[in-house]
Amino acid sequence: MKKVIIIGGGLGGLSSAITLAHAGFHVELYEKNRHFGGKMMPIQLGDYSFDFGPNTITMPSVFKQVIEQTGERADDYFEMIKLENHTRNIFPDGTHFDFSSNQQTVLSQLQKVDPAGARHYDSFIKEITRLFKLSERYFLPRTFRSWRDYASPSLGAAMMRVRPLQTLDSFFRSYFSNPRIIEAYNRYATYIGSSPFQAPATFAMIAYLEMVEGVYYVKGGNVKIAEAFASLAKKMGVSLHSESQVKKVLVADNKATGVELQNGEKVMADHVIMNADLLKAYPELVAEKDRPSFKNDKVDKIDPSISAFVILAGINKRFTQLKHHTVYFSDDYQQEFNDLFVNKKYSAKPTIYICNSSHTDPGRSPKGDNLFILVNAPALPPNGKLQIEPVAYKKLIFETLSSHGLDLTQHIVEEKIITPSDIAAQFGAHRGALYGVSANRKKDAFLRPQNTSKDIKNLYFVGGSTHPGGGSPMVTISGLNVARSIIKMEQYNKIS
Repeated sequence: MKKVIIIGGGLGGLSSAITLAHAGFHVELYEKNRHFGGKMMPIQLGDYSFDFGPNTITMPSVFKQVIEQTGERADDYFEMIKLENHTRNIFPDGTHFDFSSNQQTVLSQLQKVDPAGARHYDSFIKEITRLFKLSERYFLPRTFRSWRDYASPSLGAAMMRVRPLQTLDSFFRSYFSNPRIIEAYNRYATYIGSSPFQAPATFAMIAYLEMVEGVYYVKGGNVKIAEAFASLAKKMGVSLHSESQVKKVLVADNKATGVELQNGEKVMADHVIMNADLLKAYPELVAEKDRPSFKNDKVDKIDPSISAFVILAGINKRFTQLKHHTVYFSDDYQQEFNDLFVNKKYSAKPTIYICNSSHTDPGRSPKGDNLFILVNAPALPPNGKLQIEPVAYKKLIFETLSSHGLDLTQHIVEEKIITPSDIAAQFGAHRGALYGVSANRKKDAFLRPQNTSKDIKNLYFVGGSTHPGGGSPMVTISGLNVARSIIKMEQYNKIS
């Protein structure tokens, strides 16, 4: 029986573990934190339950596939609830626009505020559907092992058909004329940690996921997905080790042979999968001499994605104006992105996202709203020093919300601040970035770090910092892709 060691128990590592164990591999998974699921982390503050992230769930079939490939029923592990009218976008003038997977709901709003957008909406839906279907067919299922995979004629032809030279902002402007509506759609760039004024229009496929397939929530919290994966992994025979940190990857003759744990124990294996931030974990766990294609100075040249400044607030009342997902937009959205990506600083006029899962699931906080409040933040500077004073920035956020008519300060029962520094420490995220490499440059958008080491045989990478990218469905897909690649390779070796 072939043995696989997985470093990191996020969704990518867990999906790999389940897939490999079901195929008959012996799998050992080591996670430095107490919980499994990576950023899909539960937080309890008194009577208030929170998901650290992700708060928006799309592509439910991906999560179900991980479970159902084993013959189990996903419905036995979690209950997914579709949020038809999922996001309320609120603008500085007090108007709002609701995102919905019900196209008639969106059209009726557009007819009032953006008649041109209403006329083009059907074409818009067709185009974002085309973009997603191309990605789904040619890009998402691939495991990129070398530059030759990128040179595939079919992939190259597909890449030229997904608007790689147009920006997201330009794409949305070709369908909508109301600046506020364009801003609302431009926010999809933040889902990949990038700017709509730089990221390619290819990522308009994110709009397809929300506006066509729909947004979901898991009853009891999205963390139930991670709990389901961990439970199934154990059932499949995976040895899950929490609070077990890996010190180094063992390499002999340019081949990964196992790992050394923090306590000095060495564990040998035929394959090693790294489900951790590639930009941080690879340099830390593998000696530089063993990775000549990924020298330390290469990391310094990489443009990291944005991070986040988060406030968890347990409130002693229900605010009816807050839906499950609510966004309060800045009055100068383009300047906010300039601040984040050009000036590398926190915006003085931030756009504020709030997840209120108790709107859908009151049992998560019986005494009032459980608010996950997020503002986009720049990645930490190279010196790792946080650029703002957290309490002062929290005050600015609450003052901004108060100017929108949402006065929370008198109703806060529980509170916790999470900064990019906390994200870097908790999740081993390079400079606190949420999505690894930003997608602002065309090369970084399409040529994500590969899923295998160029220098070390049998060392693989899964997670948001490698192909196919960030976000819980993509991370899960990366785990599935790598596991299936290993299975296929071992089957071929056995036959030959």
